[in-house]
Amino acid sequence: MQIGVPRETKDQEFRVGMTPDGAQALREQGHEVVVEEGAGLGSGFPDDAYERAGARLVKTEEAWGAPDLVIKVKEPNPREIARLRSGQVLFTYLHLAAGPELTESLRRADVIGIAYETIQEPDGSFPVLAPMSEVAGRLAAQIGATLLQKNRGGKGLLVGGVPGVMRGRITVLGAGIVGINAVRVAHALGAEVDVFDVDLKRLAYLYDIFGGELNTLYSNKANIERSVAESDLVVGAVYRSGRRPPLLVPEKLVEQMEAGSVIVDVAVDQGGCVETIHPTTHSDPIYAVHDVIHYGVANMPGAVPRTSTFALTNTTLPLLEKMAALGVEEAVRRDPALAGGANLWRGDVVHPGVADSLELPLTDLASHLGGS
Repeated sequence: MQIGVPRETKDQEFRVGMTPDGAQALREQGHEVVVEEGAGLGSGFPDDAYERAGARLVKTEEAWGAPDLVIKVKEPNPREIARLRSGQVLFTYLHLAAGPELTESLRRADVIGIAYETIQEPDGSFPVLAPMSEVAGRLAAQIGATLLQKNRGGKGLLVGGVPGVMRGRITVLGAGIVGINAVRVAHALGAEVDVFDVDLKRLAYLYDIFGGELNTLYSNKANIERSVAESDLVVGAVYRSGRRPPLLVPEKLVEQMEAGSVIVDVAVDQGGCVETIHPTTHSDPIYAVHDVIHYGVANMPGAVPRTSTFALTNTTLPLLEKMAALGVEEAVRRDPALAGGANLWRGDVVHPGVADSLELPLTDLASHLGGS
């Protein structure tokens, strides 16, 4: 199989879909890897590192149009979609629930879209989403704490406080991978932490591992309202496979927050769990609503690309090797987790979450796999 690795073009997105080590592993298995010139520079991988690994450096058009499978990090833009050819496999983060235009463009392109974020193991875990969720969760608390500084537009608060002064309060909505990593940093900074979830076992786990030094709260409207209104920093950390997250923080609640408070919604790429959030970029990351700072960067791990690229490749390479060896149809047929990643198949929406969120017809994936 020929595999293409194009350069990422999203604002300040410095990650790359494959490391040179990944390219070498695929070459040793008999596959051809073509890498767009300069694709790995942002992550610290020069072109000659890919050449030494056996990959072939190509121009943009060939990286997109020639391969059987294109692997990248973020969703393609309209110009990139125009370079895809019918029947290709696109293996990347897609987050289609918040992107009706993107979904329609990819349907018209007649490609197979395998989304990292909906690949799900039988135990309910999301193996490819997890490493970027770990990075994003830690960054969310770190960035949010920085934005509370007066010189960054915040209320001028040190979240850990000092002797004789109250600590700041950080509310984390969701106790999954993003949430637990946001809690780790918030707790380490010395903040008072409220963490919400509907899974009481998950809350009990967090209570135990942090020695009871945080408030584990059942996620309901009344509890969320009390916590958010009094919080200095709110981190949105909700994820539902392929679907838009529930709206947990309406605009009326944002109005009740103190001026100079901060909201970082990691769920923004799926539509967000805060009514007033919208996607922003690393170049222009924040805006204010009701004097509350909003941070909505949809590719947060792109700010730490070397760490993120290594972590991502650790999880994508085994799946890529499987698809390259068996072909995408057979690989998806054999691997239920990989099948969960199938969002689009030659014009059809095949993931229930995407279909529900965008109110589109759902096609049974089995109909594209010979009914097996």
